[in-house]
Amino acid sequence: MCPSGGRVPVCRGTPSRPRRARRTAAPARPTRGRALMKRNIEAFEQQELDAVIVNAAGCGAALKEYGHLLARDPAWAERARRFSERVQDVTAFLGTLELDPRMGTLDAVVTYQEPCHLVHAQRISEEPRRLLRAIPGLRLVEMEESAVCCGSAGIYNITEPERSGQLLDRKLAHALATQPDVIASANPGCILQLQSGLRARDSAVRVAHIVDLLDEAYRGFRCYSGEQED
Repeated sequence: MCPSGGRVPVCRGTPSRPRRARRTAAPARPTRGRALMKRNIEAFEQQELDAVIVNAAGCGAALKEYGHLLARDPAWAERARRFSERVQDVTAFLGTLELDPRMGTLDAVVTYQEPCHLVHAQRISEEPRRLLRAIPGLRLVEMEESAVCCGSAGIYNITEPERSGQLLDRKLAHALATQPDVIASANPGCILQLQSGLRARDSAVRVAHIVDLLDEAYRGFRCYSGEQED
């Protein structure tokens, strides 16, 4: 959720943190990464929110770490903890709701690529699949090694292009073995990585975020039924 009015959310802060410090709660000292974290906390504190919904697994994983990363900053530790507790990935949040069953049919074979920052960092695996299975006509076919990295890994595909390419080749081999119409994912970095690999192969297979597929299903129902969008 993007708060309205007042301060505007900024980058989550992870790219600005030194690589060696990304998994530690280092003593509080001025860094651009921590400054960005604090700006985000302030922006979302302006409203009484039950949840902060994130549709990018990498960003969500980073936002959930604010409480840990600012734990040694007396002025921010509690504020960061409260903020992180409200962060939810969109697939997990939707999984707590009873979805409107009025969806159009998506006649497609879909395989699901699990983003590392979702399945490993946030331990979210079944919820995305549950959403996909809820779409009429969609046939979910599991690929092998769905939880193995696609090679995107933040900026890994830039800093280690050869190894990243090897991971991408391995991922696409498993994905394409399912003969999909669509490869679904839940992280923009993974989506861009997969799209790049498919373009290099002149493949017509599409890559889409799970939420985009849900949106298409609901829009399809409205078009068929004549209902107006809200």
